Amino acid sequence: MRVNSHNYSIQELKASWFDLLQESSADIELGNKIFVALIHSYCDPVRSYHNLEHIREILNSIEQVKNISNSLNVLKFSAWFHDYIYSPQAQYNEIDSAVYATKVLKQLNIDAEIIKAVAQIILSTINHQPLLEEIDNLIFLDADLAILGTTGDKYLQYSQAIRQEYFHLSDRDYYQGRKKILKQFLARERIYYTDYFYQRLELQARKNLQAEINQIELSINSNV
Repeated sequence: MRVNSHNYSIQELKASWFDLLQESSADIELGNKIFVALIHSYCDPVRSYHNLEHIREILNSIEQVKNISNSLNVLKFSAWFHDYIYSPQAQYNEIDSAVYATKVLKQLNIDAEIIKAVAQIILSTINHQPLLEEIDNLIFLDADLAILGTTGDKYLQYSQAIRQEYFHLSDRDYYQGRKKILKQFLARERIYYTDYFYQRLELQARKNLQAEINQIELSINSNV
């Protein structure tokens, strides 16, 4: 089952993007061209999960904790660009996305400190470990993983969408890799860094991760 990538309003996202540009005193004309490029990238058919709906959900999560953020604009730009380059078969998506974000944000005349922070936050999603010792990096990592702590049904849709993105892998290879990643998250003392997300999502996230591991083990054993 594929996560519905059309549960968002393009106009809603467009309004959010241009509000961000205006708040940042950015080049609006160029910003329109970049918005088109962003939409085109996130609508790639290979993206069963890492699509515009994912961006919308991150932006919504960020909005919930804007009162503890140091720079809401850093978080919003990070949301828009963190998965701009995405191929399940590539190794350097985050690095390439950070490079692209740096180039484009410079063209938009965004403040250099914001650009630097955005690039570091994007790179921190490689291992989902903060690279900046400040709250916005923690907020973004939590928002990016908020899906882990959703209801069981929504988590199932998410896990099925991720499997669809990795359609090129055999079940055996996919399950081995996926199980390793899930166990790494479970082994952490905390999945969520900020108290806001920890208190609301941690227990459900651990329940969901363990349920997926159990299902993977059943699938593996049934094919032995």
